[in-house]
Amino acid sequence: MGSQSIRRPNPVLPDSIFQMFRLDKKVVIITGGAGGIGYQVARGLAEAGANIALWYHGSSHADRLASELEKDFGIKAKAYKCSVQNFENVQSATNAVVRDFGRLDIMIANAGIPSKAGALDDKLEDWQRVVDVDFSGAYYCARVSGEIFRRQGHGNLIFTASMSGHAANVPQQQACYNACKAGIIHLAKSLAVEWAAFARVNSVSPGYIDTPISKDCPFEMKEEWYTLTPLKRDADPRELKGVYLYLSSDASTYTTGCDIIVDGGYTCR
Repeated sequence: MGSQSIRRPNPVLPDSIFQMFRLDKKVVIITGGAGGIGYQVARGLAEAGANIALWYHGSSHADRLASELEKDFGIKAKAYKCSVQNFENVQSATNAVVRDFGRLDIMIANAGIPSKAGALDDKLEDWQRVVDVDFSGAYYCARVSGEIFRRQGHGNLIFTASMSGHAANVPQQQACYNACKAGIIHLAKSLAVEWAAFARVNSVSPGYIDTPISKDCPFEMKEEWYTLTPLKRDADPRELKGVYLYLSSDASTYTTGCDIIVDGGYTCR
Protein backbone atom coordinates (compact mmCIF):
# COMPACT_ATOMS: atom_id res chain seq x y z
CA MET A 1 0.00 0.00 0.00
CA GLY A 2 1.21 3.47 -0.82
CA SER A 3 1.50 6.05 1.90
CA GLN A 4 -1.38 8.49 2.36
CA SER A 5 -0.78 12.23 2.35
CA ILE A 6 -1.66 14.12 5.51
CA ARG A 7 -1.98 17.34 3.54
CA ARG A 8 -5.28 19.12 4.03
CA PRO A 9 -6.99 20.76 1.05
CA ASN A 10 -6.64 24.48 0.52
CA PRO A 11 -9.71 26.64 1.17
CA VAL A 12 -11.82 27.74 -1.77
CA LEU A 13 -11.17 31.47 -2.06
CA PRO A 14 -12.37 34.23 -4.38
CA ASP A 15 -9.86 36.01 -6.58
CA SER A 16 -11.05 39.40 -5.33
CA ILE A 17 -9.32 40.65 -2.19
CA PHE A 18 -12.41 42.74 -1.44
CA GLN A 19 -14.56 39.60 -1.50
CA MET A 20 -12.08 37.86 0.83
CA PHE A 21 -12.78 40.54 3.43
CA ARG A 22 -16.55 40.09 3.26
CA LEU A 23 -18.26 38.48 6.28
CA ASP A 24 -21.77 38.18 4.90
CA LYS A 25 -24.08 36.19 7.20
CA LYS A 26 -21.24 35.26 9.58
CA VAL A 27 -22.27 35.36 13.25
CA VAL A 28 -19.84 37.06 15.60
CA ILE A 29 -19.80 37.33 19.39
CA ILE A 30 -17.82 40.29 20.71
CA THR A 31 -17.35 40.37 24.49
CA GLY A 32 -16.96 43.84 25.92
CA GLY A 33 -18.83 44.83 22.78
CA ALA A 34 -20.29 48.05 24.19
CA GLY A 35 -16.85 49.44 25.06
CA GLY A 36 -14.49 51.61 23.04
CA ILE A 37 -12.52 48.92 21.22
CA GLY A 38 -15.28 46.32 21.15
CA TYR A 39 -17.91 48.59 19.61
CA GLN A 40 -15.60 49.91 16.90
CA VAL A 41 -14.62 46.33 16.03
CA ALA A 42 -18.33 45.51 15.88
CA ARG A 43 -18.89 48.38 13.46
CA GLY A 44 -16.04 47.22 11.26
CA LEU A 45 -17.30 43.64 11.05
CA ALA A 46 -20.93 44.73 10.60
CA GLU A 47 -19.91 46.95 7.69
CA ALA A 48 -18.37 43.81 6.12
CA GLY A 49 -21.73 42.03 6.46
CA ALA A 50 -21.45 40.13 9.77
CA ASN A 51 -24.31 39.69 12.21
CA ILE A 52 -23.22 40.81 15.66
CA ALA A 53 -23.91 39.63 19.21
CA LEU A 54 -22.70 42.39 21.54
CA TRP A 55 -21.87 41.11 25.02
CA TYR A 56 -21.73 43.63 27.84
CA HIS A 57 -21.48 43.63 31.62
CA GLY A 58 -22.38 47.05 33.00
CA SER A 59 -23.30 49.18 29.97
CA SER A 60 -26.59 51.04 30.02
CA HIS A 61 -26.66 51.62 26.26
CA ALA A 62 -25.76 48.24 24.73
CA ASP A 63 -29.25 47.75 23.29
CA ARG A 64 -29.06 51.15 21.61
CA LEU A 65 -25.63 50.32 20.15
CA ALA A 66 -26.98 47.05 18.74
CA SER A 67 -29.88 48.96 17.16
CA GLU A 68 -27.42 51.42 15.62
CA LEU A 69 -25.51 48.54 14.01
CA GLU A 70 -28.72 47.21 12.48
CA LYS A 71 -29.76 50.64 11.20
CA ASP A 72 -26.34 51.65 9.86
CA PHE A 73 -25.36 48.39 8.16
CA GLY A 74 -28.54 46.40 7.54
CA ILE A 75 -27.39 43.40 9.56
CA LYS A 76 -28.83 41.62 12.59
CA ALA A 77 -27.45 42.66 15.98
CA LYS A 78 -28.48 41.98 19.55
CA ALA A 79 -27.05 42.80 22.99
CA TYR A 80 -26.54 40.18 25.71
CA LYS A 81 -25.61 40.80 29.34
CA CYS A 82 -22.88 38.39 30.41
CA SER A 83 -20.30 38.21 33.20
CA VAL A 84 -17.44 36.46 31.43
CA GLN A 85 -15.78 35.49 34.73
CA ASN A 86 -18.69 33.10 35.32
CA PHE A 87 -18.50 29.96 33.16
CA GLU A 88 -22.22 29.21 33.42
CA ASN A 89 -22.98 32.77 32.29
CA VAL A 90 -20.73 32.36 29.26
CA GLN A 91 -22.32 29.02 28.42
CA SER A 92 -25.88 30.30 28.68
CA ALA A 93 -25.15 33.52 26.73
CA THR A 94 -23.48 31.54 23.95
CA ASN A 95 -26.43 29.15 23.82
CA ALA A 96 -28.74 32.16 23.53
CA VAL A 97 -26.72 33.57 20.61
CA VAL A 98 -26.81 30.25 18.76
CA ARG A 99 -30.53 29.99 19.41
CA ASP A 100 -31.20 33.56 18.19
CA PHE A 101 -28.80 33.62 15.23
CA GLY A 102 -28.73 29.95 14.28
CA ARG A 103 -24.94 29.52 14.40
CA LEU A 104 -21.61 30.87 15.65
CA ASP A 105 -18.67 31.53 13.34
CA ILE A 106 -16.38 33.91 15.23
CA MET A 107 -15.76 34.53 18.92
CA ILE A 108 -13.87 37.71 19.83
CA ALA A 109 -12.84 37.49 23.50
CA ASN A 110 -12.29 41.18 24.07
CA ALA A 111 -13.64 41.96 27.57
CA GLY A 112 -11.05 43.09 30.08
CA ILE A 113 -10.39 45.32 33.08
CA PRO A 114 -7.18 47.06 34.18
CA SER A 115 -5.03 46.56 37.27
CA LYS A 116 -4.96 49.56 39.59
CA ALA A 117 -1.81 48.76 41.59
CA GLY A 118 1.49 46.91 41.49
CA ALA A 119 1.97 43.36 42.71
CA LEU A 120 2.81 44.24 46.32
CA ASP A 121 0.16 46.92 46.70
CA ASP A 122 -2.69 45.19 44.88
CA LYS A 123 -5.45 43.93 47.12
CA LEU A 124 -5.75 40.17 46.76
CA GLU A 125 -9.42 40.47 45.82
CA ASP A 126 -8.55 43.00 43.08
CA TRP A 127 -5.79 40.74 41.76
CA GLN A 128 -8.24 37.83 41.63
CA ARG A 129 -10.90 39.90 39.86
CA VAL A 130 -8.50 40.90 37.08
CA VAL A 131 -7.41 37.27 36.67
CA ASP A 132 -11.05 36.14 36.64
CA VAL A 133 -12.11 38.62 33.93
CA ASP A 134 -8.99 39.03 31.79
CA PHE A 135 -7.62 35.49 31.79
CA SER A 136 -10.19 32.99 33.04
CA GLY A 137 -13.03 34.86 31.33
CA ALA A 138 -11.20 34.75 28.02
CA TYR A 139 -10.56 31.03 28.47
CA TYR A 140 -14.23 30.39 29.26
CA CYS A 141 -15.20 32.10 26.00
CA ALA A 142 -12.63 29.99 24.18
CA ARG A 143 -13.80 26.80 25.88
CA VAL A 144 -17.47 27.27 25.04
CA SER A 145 -16.96 28.50 21.47
CA GLY A 146 -14.29 25.86 20.86
CA GLU A 147 -16.74 23.09 21.64
CA ILE A 148 -19.07 24.53 19.00
CA PHE A 149 -16.27 24.95 16.48
CA ARG A 150 -15.08 21.37 16.97
CA ARG A 151 -18.60 20.04 16.58
CA GLN A 152 -19.31 21.97 13.37
CA GLY A 153 -15.78 21.55 11.96
CA HIS A 154 -14.94 25.24 11.55
CA GLY A 155 -14.59 28.42 13.58
CA ASN A 156 -12.46 31.42 14.38
CA LEU A 157 -11.34 32.70 17.79
CA ILE A 158 -9.69 36.08 18.32
CA PHE A 159 -8.42 37.28 21.69
CA THR A 160 -7.77 40.89 22.61
CA ALA A 161 -4.41 40.71 24.36
CA SER A 162 -2.23 43.80 24.88
CA MET A 163 1.22 45.21 24.26
CA SER A 164 1.42 44.81 28.06
CA GLY A 165 1.80 41.10 27.40
CA HIS A 166 5.09 41.97 25.70
CA ALA A 167 6.43 44.80 27.87
CA ALA A 168 6.14 46.09 31.44
CA ASN A 169 4.51 49.48 31.05
CA VAL A 170 5.73 52.55 32.92
CA PRO A 171 5.06 54.61 34.95
CA GLN A 172 1.95 52.69 36.06
CA GLN A 173 2.41 49.44 37.93
CA GLN A 174 0.11 46.66 36.74
CA ALA A 175 1.82 43.31 37.13
CA CYS A 176 -1.43 41.36 37.22
CA TYR A 177 -2.75 42.84 33.98
CA ASN A 178 0.60 42.35 32.26
CA ALA A 179 0.79 38.71 33.35
CA CYS A 180 -2.78 37.99 32.26
CA LYS A 181 -2.21 39.47 28.81
CA ALA A 182 1.05 37.55 28.38
CA GLY A 183 -0.93 34.45 29.28
CA ILE A 184 -3.58 35.28 26.69
CA ILE A 185 -0.95 35.54 23.94
CA HIS A 186 0.44 32.12 24.77
CA LEU A 187 -3.03 30.64 25.26
CA ALA A 188 -3.87 31.76 21.72
CA LYS A 189 -0.74 30.09 20.34
CA SER A 190 -1.44 26.90 22.29
CA LEU A 191 -5.05 26.69 21.12
CA ALA A 192 -4.01 27.43 17.53
CA VAL A 193 -1.95 24.23 17.62
CA GLU A 194 -4.57 22.18 19.46
CA TRP A 195 -7.47 23.34 17.27
CA ALA A 196 -5.71 23.41 13.90
CA ALA A 197 -8.03 20.74 12.47
CA PHE A 198 -11.17 22.83 12.95
CA ALA A 199 -10.48 26.45 13.92
CA ARG A 200 -8.03 29.32 13.68
CA VAL A 201 -6.92 31.18 16.83
CA ASN A 202 -5.12 34.53 16.93
CA SER A 203 -4.69 37.54 19.20
CA VAL A 204 -4.41 41.30 18.83
CA SER A 205 -2.18 43.34 21.16
CA PRO A 206 -3.30 46.98 21.21
CA GLY A 207 -1.20 49.74 22.71
CA TYR A 208 -2.61 52.89 24.29
CA ILE A 209 -6.08 53.51 22.86
CA ASP A 210 -8.22 56.61 23.40
CA THR A 211 -11.17 54.95 25.14
CA PRO A 212 -13.15 55.68 28.32
CA ILE A 213 -11.03 53.17 30.26
CA SER A 214 -8.07 55.57 30.12
CA LYS A 215 -9.99 58.82 30.67
CA ASP A 216 -9.14 58.96 34.40
CA CYS A 217 -5.37 58.66 33.84
CA PRO A 218 -3.40 61.74 34.97
CA PHE A 219 -2.10 64.13 32.32
CA GLU A 220 1.51 63.51 33.39
CA MET A 221 1.11 59.75 32.98
CA LYS A 222 -0.26 60.13 29.46
CA GLU A 223 2.57 62.48 28.54
CA GLU A 224 5.06 59.81 29.61
CA TRP A 225 3.20 57.26 27.48
CA TYR A 226 3.52 59.54 24.47
CA THR A 227 7.23 60.04 25.16
CA LEU A 228 7.76 56.27 25.07
CA THR A 229 5.63 55.73 21.95
CA PRO A 230 7.43 56.48 18.67
CA LEU A 231 4.23 57.81 17.04
CA LYS A 232 3.82 60.20 20.04
CA ARG A 233 0.09 59.64 20.50
CA ASP A 234 -2.51 57.10 21.47
CA ALA A 235 -4.80 55.44 18.93
CA ASP A 236 -8.32 56.15 17.83
CA PRO A 237 -10.14 52.83 18.42
CA ARG A 238 -11.20 52.89 14.77
CA GLU A 239 -7.56 52.23 13.92
CA LEU A 240 -8.03 48.66 15.22
CA LYS A 241 -10.96 47.75 12.96
CA GLY A 242 -8.75 46.64 10.08
CA VAL A 243 -6.72 44.08 11.99
CA TYR A 244 -9.80 42.44 13.50
CA LEU A 245 -11.47 42.36 10.08
CA TYR A 246 -8.38 40.73 8.60
CA LEU A 247 -8.29 38.02 11.28
CA SER A 248 -12.06 37.46 11.05
CA SER A 249 -12.12 37.10 7.28
CA ASP A 250 -10.97 34.72 4.57
CA ALA A 251 -8.11 37.11 3.87
CA SER A 252 -6.34 35.40 6.81
CA THR A 253 -7.09 31.71 6.20
CA TYR A 254 -3.36 30.82 6.58
CA THR A 255 -2.92 32.94 9.69
CA THR A 256 -3.17 31.12 13.02
CA GLY A 257 -1.22 31.31 16.27
CA CYS A 258 -0.35 34.91 15.44
CA ASP A 259 -0.29 37.93 17.75
CA ILE A 260 -0.57 41.25 15.91
CA ILE A 261 0.77 44.23 17.82
CA VAL A 262 -0.88 47.60 17.13
CA ASP A 263 0.93 49.93 19.54
CA GLY A 264 2.37 52.90 17.68
CA GLY A 265 5.81 51.37 17.97
CA TYR A 266 5.90 51.17 21.81
CA THR A 267 7.34 47.65 21.95
CA CYS A 268 9.87 48.31 19.16
CA ARG A 269 12.19 50.15 21.53
